[in-house]
Amino acid sequence: MSPEEVNSIFDVTENLKHKAILMTIYSAGLRVSEVCNLKITDIDSKNMQILIKQGKGKKDRYSLLSEANLKILREYWIRYHPTEYLFSGNGHTHAITPRTVQRILERSMKKTGITKHASIHTLRHCFATHLLENGTDICYIQRLLGHRNITTTTIYLHLRRLDLLNIKSPLDTFLDKKGERDD
Repeated sequence: MSPEEVNSIFDVTENLKHKAILMTIYSAGLRVSEVCNLKITDIDSKNMQILIKQGKGKKDRYSLLSEANLKILREYWIRYHPTEYLFSGNGHTHAITPRTVQRILERSMKKTGITKHASIHTLRHCFATHLLENGTDICYIQRLLGHRNITTTTIYLHLRRLDLLNIKSPLDTFLDKKGERDD
């Protein structure tokens, strides 16, 4: 999805908790299990990062905490007063379930009118793809996503919309320099 489509999902999500969940997934590139298991103490506003504990492969990692995400999390905190899990489910003592998070996205997608198939993992893909499109080095993206192997991260390269017209062949570059010397 384009950045505009992702933004439209946030725009139609009226419930503050639901919007905070979706924005946190996208802004940090989280898996559904990772957002479900976030605890209040995992949000490090001083260093503007989120600690993801025991992600895939049972490894801990840090990801981004954007200014916009922090702002909505603060609004959410004031209204909902979470105790242990950042996003609790029924009864406020357990983590929200992955299925509940997926339903939140499905409802918002329906409201936008976007007909593309999308899952929570799609928001993670969008995070990586949009970072690539904005010039972020793939090695940084690898670390943010928690990929052990760079080849896992390179799947996002085929999703990236490259402006091929602005890429100059090394042959042309060489010949242009040679032509400058001939003039």
